[in-house]
Amino acid sequence: MVETGGKPPARRIFYGWWIVASGFVVQLLTAGMILQSFGVYFVHFQEQFGWSRTQISAAFSIQQLETGIFGPIQGWLFIKFGPRKVVTVGIIIAGIGLMMLSRIQNLWQFYIAFTAVAIGVSLGGFMAMIATIANWFEKKRSRAMGIAMSGMAVGGLLVPAMAWSMDAYGWRSTAFGSGVLLILAGVPLGQLMRRSPEDYGEVPDGAAADSTDEDETAESTSLELNFTAMEALRTRVFWYVSFGHASALLVVSALMVHLVPFVVERLEYSTATAGTVVTLMTAAMMVSQVGGGALGDRVNKRYALMVCLMGHAAALFGMAFATNIWLVALFAMLHGASWGARVPIVISIRADYFGRKSYATIMGFSSMIMTMGMMTGALFTGFVTDRTDDYTLAFAILATLSALGSLLFLVSSPPPLPERLQRTARLRSDQRQA
Repeated sequence: MVETGGKPPARRIFYGWWIVASGFVVQLLTAGMILQSFGVYFVHFQEQFGWSRTQISAAFSIQQLETGIFGPIQGWLFIKFGPRKVVTVGIIIAGIGLMMLSRIQNLWQFYIAFTAVAIGVSLGGFMAMIATIANWFEKKRSRAMGIAMSGMAVGGLLVPAMAWSMDAYGWRSTAFGSGVLLILAGVPLGQLMRRSPEDYGEVPDGAAADSTDEDETAESTSLELNFTAMEALRTRVFWYVSFGHASALLVVSALMVHLVPFVVERLEYSTATAGTVVTLMTAAMMVSQVGGGALGDRVNKRYALMVCLMGHAAALFGMAFATNIWLVALFAMLHGASWGARVPIVISIRADYFGRKSYATIMGFSSMIMTMGMMTGALFTGFVTDRTDDYTLAFAILATLSALGSLLFLVSSPPPLPERLQRTARLRSDQRQA
């Protein structure tokens, strides 16, 4: 089914940048009110229901499991129905899930509500945005993704406001209000999504308008080569990048869920102070995400990703032994900077290696592996900490695994072309010589 809705209105600005802006705000809303604020909800759930760290962390892991299982299906939905419909439906589901969360009375209701939130965020958030942006940009792909994904970092600046709202009005009112706001603001933004520039007579990056040689641009576009999803799965680099990405997410998920409880329980500070630490972390992430996107268009992405993963590992290892709020804030900022710089690079490297045509499906399969990191980091930390009553061991183990995972990017060289694409390249080379 081809997405309809008319050609994007004529603008002097390349329409792809409007998609980037929409993605930025959607990421801001979902990250600020859901993902980055999960740790604040965590503390309130412990206080009201007496649930263990493992039980609460399990909800986050269930969310990630859903994302992994749903990833390939989401890629198919993206191709069949287009990003506008998928994102809009996802935002509505996530908003309804937050409203359901505001009414929970027991653990199984919590899991059901959070699963609804997870499905909505999966459809309307990260995956849909990056797949769309990958279609609209080539030369400026890392930069565009860096800008859009920096919405996740800016969303972290909402965490102190979420903490204040929960203290002032209660977590139930905050969850319900967040659901309403997400739907009211997110649905119009979802309507800005478009599948690909070619559907509307444009080319990636708006290159036709910028090129001094339109014939050269047309030729390069016609020679574009793309892996199918199955061809990508048969390459080693697909698995190296996917597992390397998963190793970074061990750290991301551990701190996304446990940073606020860590500050509150170990250092005995308030949730408001913990929210300030999250703000510092996301401020560093915000700056590095835009810088990382621009850097990813200029340097070898493999080496940049190795440095980012070592930064993740150093931050979590340092935090494991931190004894005061200043050290925690310092290591949180290192984690944020590593996270922000890594995101646009690790996303765009797949498009660089495998092309645009099957990008959504390839990312969907890759998400099944990435999910292992997001599931394991948070749940493992909760499980170990429930038994040791301390975060040190869990953080140190996950930091070590992340450091080892950085080596996978060292061997993530560009894949050889499949035989089908080699034949196409030879044929076109022969035609040019003739």
